[in-house]
Amino acid sequence: MVWPFGGNNNKEQEAAPESNQQLQQTLGFDPSTISDVSNIIKSPGVFDTNSLHPLAGLDKDLEYLDLEDEQLSSLEGSQGLIASRGWSDDLCYGTGTAYLLGLGTGGLYGFREGVANLPKGGDVSGKLKLNTILNHVTRRGPFLGNSAGVLAVTYNIINSTLDSFRGKHDTYNSLAAGALAGAVFKSSKGVKPMAISSGLMVLAAGAWCGLKELLS
Repeated sequence: MVWPFGGNNNKEQEAAPESNQQLQQTLGFDPSTISDVSNIIKSPGVFDTNSLHPLAGLDKDLEYLDLEDEQLSSLEGSQGLIASRGWSDDLCYGTGTAYLLGLGTGGLYGFREGVANLPKGGDVSGKLKLNTILNHVTRRGPFLGNSAGVLAVTYNIINSTLDSFRGKHDTYNSLAAGALAGAVFKSSKGVKPMAISSGLMVLAAGAWCGLKELLS
């Protein structure tokens, strides 16, 4: 017996293998063999990196970035107690450290001065006493911190310039930079203040160099 619509069924059955072949070429696997997601993952050749766009670069080995900014300074004598990548590290870290030390030292001195100068009398309120201490702290702390920061900036700029000119970093550069930085800092006050400031900076630079030699 021949069914009236048997011809259409035969055509659909013939077209099914062709559509399966097209899907297999497109997807990279035969969808008729897949029953769940785990079968897709475990099917060989499903995740072929070569079939992806070449710009993805998944078929290549790992590549490591070589950042020049992370390299330490190769200047002679520059790697002592604290590792440095160059003059910018010395300028930023040195200035920040000096400012914080000056701010803290000045704040402690102002606190001690404020406690020593508290207003006397039984009718003095606690708010007035606190205000007196804060006035001394805010006057001494920022002043000493700013002064130390300016000295550190000047010192590090001169020191880095001498390092670049001489091709090495040593104690002589630090002492010379300290002397010049102290003189420049008090250059508007006259010769005597310049000499005193220069001498104090030389002592500070010498103490820092001695500490580095001791701990390194």
